[in-house]
Amino acid sequence: MIDIPEQISTLWIAAASAAFLAKHFLADFLLQTDWMAAGKERPRGWLPPLAAHAGVHGALTAALFLAVSPPLAWLGLADAVVHGILDRLKSIANRHLQVTPRQTGFWWLFGADQTLHHLTHLGLAVLLAAAGSAV
Repeated sequence: MIDIPEQISTLWIAAASAAFLAKHFLADFLLQTDWMAAGKERPRGWLPPLAAHAGVHGALTAALFLAVSPPLAWLGLADAVVHGILDRLKSIANRHLQVTPRQTGFWWLFGADQTLHHLTHLGLAVLLAAAGSAV
């Protein structure tokens, strides 16, 4: 069980939130290869590139927890699974709606996807900050 205290250090919340924003930028943009980005969007053969992309997210999340609270490093796997599901759902919706970057619907889906990732990270940041505040 993960214990979240009633009070968490403001400094820890700010630091954990910033760490997850940086982690997301690294994993979703700087470390995502063309193979991952294009491959996860295909109707077939999408699993290996999506798994690799989500695995990068999971590994970076695990690294953050390893630095603060090693017993919670398993949350990296949870993050990878959630990230992969969200990206796959966005891909299916993009294909179903047949939207391109020149259409508003594409950006609505992109924005929803990014917002859901950031909400996931907000939850993870609270857990990281709670663990850090307890130290």
